[in-house]
Amino acid sequence: MGHRLFLLRHGQTEWSATGRHTGRTDIPLTAAGEAQARAVRLTEKPPLVWSSPRGRALRTAELAGLTVTETTEDLAEWDYGDYEGITTDQIRETVPGWTVWTHPVPGGESAADVSARADAVIARFRAAGSDVIAVGHGHFSRVLVTRWVGLPATSGVHFAVDPASITILGDERGVPQIDHLNIPPS
Repeated sequence: MGHRLFLLRHGQTEWSATGRHTGRTDIPLTAAGEAQARAVRLTEKPPLVWSSPRGRALRTAELAGLTVTETTEDLAEWDYGDYEGITTDQIRETVPGWTVWTHPVPGGESAADVSARADAVIARFRAAGSDVIAVGHGHFSRVLVTRWVGLPATSGVHFAVDPASITILGDERGVPQIDHLNIPPS
């Protein structure tokens, strides 16, 4: 069995609970988010723990009993640009049918930009020669899942990654596969 990449999404924040796009803004975990992070159960704790530098990700790692070995902007959430802090419904008032998966993000990242970051994380993981836990965010984790199996970033719409959930990416005889998806905290 090859090495595995464990994805841990941060716990709930006020903005994630209300559907507000949260990229660069450093919003703390809610009390529920802290409880979710404490409830994360990893039967294995890989030696490498990479985290987004956002406080919500670092706090989730801490409460889950993990020691972060590296922080990297490569694991940061999608940059929502002008849509930071507002909901999809609010965006659709001026851009009907808008989704992050199908439309431009003025002042922010494109799906191609986020895909390139995900590919860089995957390449670094492959070079690490070890299991790795990557603590990050919802949309970015969904892009990591799609890029792991060779799909375009926009296919992330088909995968759920809830707060404080774990996704495990592995290989079957050298072919990338999703071992487990969206495992909730216990």
